This record gives sequence, structure tokens and C-alpha cells, in this order.
Amino acid sequence: MKSSYLKQLFLVAALFLLTIATQAQYLWNSDSAFRAGTPNSGRLWGYVFGDYFHKSHSDSLNRGGNNQYTGVKKGTDQFQFRRIYIGYDYNINKTFSTEFLLAAEDDFTNGTTNGDVLGDNKFTPYIKFANIRWHDFLFKGNDFLFGLQPTPAFPYVTENLFTYSRPIERTITDVRRTPSFDFGAGLQGRFNSADKSTTFGYDLLVANGTSAKPQVLSANVYKWFYGDVFVGLLKNHLIVDFYADYNRQNWAPMAHQHAARQMNKLAVVWVDKKFRIGAEGYINSLTQSEVGTRAGGKDTLDGTAKGLSLYAHVNIIGSKLTVFGRYDFYNPNSKYDNTTYTKYAALYGVSTSYEPNNKEGFLSAGFDYSPANNVHIMPNIWYNRYMGQGANLVGSAAHDYDLVYRVTFYFTFGKMFQNPGYSYYPYTH
Repeated sequence: MKSSYLKQLFLVAALFLLTIATQAQYLWNSDSAFRAGTPNSGRLWGYVFGDYFHKSHSDSLNRGGNNQYTGVKKGTDQFQFRRIYIGYDYNINKTFSTEFLLAAEDDFTNGTTNGDVLGDNKFTPYIKFANIRWHDFLFKGNDFLFGLQPTPAFPYVTENLFTYSRPIERTITDVRRTPSFDFGAGLQGRFNSADKSTTFGYDLLVANGTSAKPQVLSANVYKWFYGDVFVGLLKNHLIVDFYADYNRQNWAPMAHQHAARQMNKLAVVWVDKKFRIGAEGYINSLTQSEVGTRAGGKDTLDGTAKGLSLYAHVNIIGSKLTVFGRYDFYNPNSKYDNTTYTKYAALYGVSTSYEPNNKEGFLSAGFDYSPANNVHIMPNIWYNRYMGQGANLVGSAAHDYDLVYRVTFYFTFGKMFQNPGYSYYPYTH
């Protein structure tokens, strides 16, 4: 009897532990549990993209600054990762959730390895997100975030709506290094009309302006102010998004030392199951942030940068085969005066992003073959044309280009689903 009793007790205990383990495994791995806000539920997620590329032509003056292939020699072939993400999200309870992300990215400028590498040039990750979200802060639908987080500039809206922008190339404001993430405090809200035909919301952030890097406390500290409002009309087929930011570049009592940048950006996108088409344009006012060289001296000047990006993709065979294309026009200084000034240069933090002497026209196009959900093979072309703004330019100084042929490989796992929906991330955390 005692032996039988012990066997039954052991069996009951084993079933109990198995049930607990199964439930724990469900909470730990189930995306539906996480999205429902179930306490102590988490999920691992990430994605990777990289290429095999061949550089067919190189700009003779190595223009482009932050562009992917500036300084890469003609004829170069390479296998290359451009981004590796691995993240973890966790619900503390229904009120608080957290987000953590490690990223290794292709911040290799001018053909060199100055980006996310160790001293021996091995690719290495850094902390990109580490934040806590307070759901329904002050009122329902309003979330408060603190920590390293995506900015309102483009990660939440246009980078997702222009589905192929990031695996193929950064959005037009990302190329010019408007921060995609920053350390600060923000408010986010998303609301639906009673009939759910209209969605509207906002995303506000005050942050350091240094992304993942701590501020140098011995230097002047200028916060970056971000704001974004959006509306989804006609059952979220038509998305209209307006973004603005402000950041001082320098603030000294001397003349011409009050320097700042202030961007306004508008995006309009039509979303459909079979195709997507949209435009994103910005004006960036660069107050006292450029210097012009003239006969007899130099002047500190205002600049106005403008950019327009046109995007489209069409599904040819369901979700298996898609064709995509994008064209960007970029003018770093629409106030350029080559009759008065022989040379321009950017100052302060805008110097690497808004070199004022050359306009650019960017084209990308290709096919996306998806043999399985969240696996993509994308042959594409990458072309960027440079047009000098100076007077009496000839030859390559007036016009030249970079041209790259690529096959891009892109796969995701966890929460980053194929063609993420407009309102999926982050507002349903």
C-alpha cells in the first residue's frame, strides 16, 4: 500500500510540475500572451539582413558622406551583414513592460571600418534599446516611456510603411542621420474612432540627442525635441504623418553663434494588400550652421536642406514575389549662392550629414522573393548620382555616381513580422 501510495503521489507531483512547466513555457514563448499583457510573459525577437554586392562604378570624388558605398572602390565584391538585431520584450505586469535590444550595424563610412567593430575589426553589438513603458499613463491610451527608445522621426511609421526601405536602404531622413533612437522620456498615444474607420495618435520625445552614446558632461548639453502626429483614414488605407524636431547645434553669446537645426517632415502613404505607394518629404532649416567662403573673407550662413522620397511596391504573386522601387531627391542647401561664394562648408553636428556642395538623386529597385514567411531574397540595384552646385563645374565634379548590384538576404524571427502593419508596433505593446 505504501509503495502504491508513493507512486500515486509521485505521479500527481509529476503532472503538477509538468502543468506548471507547460504554463510557464506558454507565458515565456507565446506572442499572444505577451501582446495581451500577461504578467511575467516575454518574447525573443530579431532580424538580420546582409548582401552580396558588386560595386560597378565609383564616384571619383568619394562624395556621399554617410552613404553605404562612399569610398568603396570600383570592382569591390563582398559578402556583408548590414544589420543584426536580437531583442527581448517582457511584461512586468499589465501596467509596465520593458524592451531590450542588441544591435550590430553597418556604420562603416567612407569605405572604412569605423563603425560597430572591436579593435581587431570584428563585428560587435551595442545596446540600442533599453526602456520601460508605463501603459495608460494619466489616461487610457497614453503611454509613458523612459530610456533608450526609438525616436518619432521614422522608425514607428514610414520605416514600416515603406517596407523595403531599411533592408535596402535607410529612409531619406535616416540617411542624413536624424536619430532613429535616443535616450530620453516620451509620450505615445493611439486612438480609434467609434466605427474604427479612423486611427490617430502622437509620439513626443525629449532626449539627449546622442543616440546610444552618453553625453559629454563637460561640454554644452543641447536636448533634442521630437514630435510626431499621424492619422489613418479610410480604414487605415490612407496614412498621413507629420513630424517635427528641434536641436541646438551651438549657443554662444557672440554674433552668429546661435546655431540650430529644425526639421519639418510630411509623409502620405496609401496602404493596400496588393500594393503600397507613398511620398515622404522634409525641409530642414539649418540656422547659422554653414560657412561660405567669398573674396576677402568668410560668412556664417543659414542653410535650408530639402529632400523628397517616392516609394512603391506591388505584389506580383501573393506574398511570394514583390517588385519594389524608390527614388529620392536631395538638396543639402536650396539657398546655395555660387555667384557670391566659391565654397560652402557645414558646421557643428550637421557637418557630416548636410555637406552643402552637392545635390543627390538616389534610386533603388528590385524584386523580393519570399520562399517562406519572414525569409526574403532580394536582388536589387543601388544607384546614387551626385550633382555639384558650384559655378563652372565640368566632368565628374559636375556629375558622377555610385552604382552597386546586390542580392540582399533578409530574415526575421519573433515579433518583426513580414510587412508589419501600420499600427502594430509599438502601440499594441
